[in-house]
Amino acid sequence: MSPSDAPHMPGSLPDTGTGHREVRPGTALVRLETTHDRRGVLDGAWWPRSRDIGAELPALVSALTEHIGPVTRVGLDAGAWEYLPTRMVIDDRVVHLDSFPVGDGTVLVTRGEQDHFSLLVIPPDATPEAAHAAMAAAVRTDDARPAEQILLDTGATTPPPGPAPGPASGTAEEAARSVRKTEPGA
Repeated sequence: MSPSDAPHMPGSLPDTGTGHREVRPGTALVRLETTHDRRGVLDGAWWPRSRDIGAELPALVSALTEHIGPVTRVGLDAGAWEYLPTRMVIDDRVVHLDSFPVGDGTVLVTRGEQDHFSLLVIPPDATPEAAHAAMAAAVRTDDARPAEQILLDTGATTPPPGPAPGPASGTAEEAARSVRKTEPGA
């Protein structure tokens, strides 16, 4: 059976034949099933080809809109993109863009007025192996790691340069940051 002959489940992106083994820049992998709990922090992952939001976002929004309905708003990390407008017209619809200096490696997609999907953003320069590992982790319902940690653990990104860690380096700060990231609404 070819990928185009495979049955398409409503509410999910179709299998394009690339599967999880051959991810490449421009790929979005999204878990769109409804669950009764939120053990997993993320709903999926996106690996843009560049940091040019005008070139990258339309394809993501178009693919999501086709399968989940109109995307009305996208929240992005201001530091991760070259330039962020406040809105874009994609497929003849206005999509509002919110930018925040969060630095957490995610994009928040809003469908309608209140349905939110949180996607891990794989850095464009990540290796295919690291991107594959990060995307696989992002769609696991039992993975509660924050996006930043998934990117570090899979090698999709490297830690920022900083002072060499000392004996008690940052333990309280890291713990506080971790709690803030995992609390609802954080």
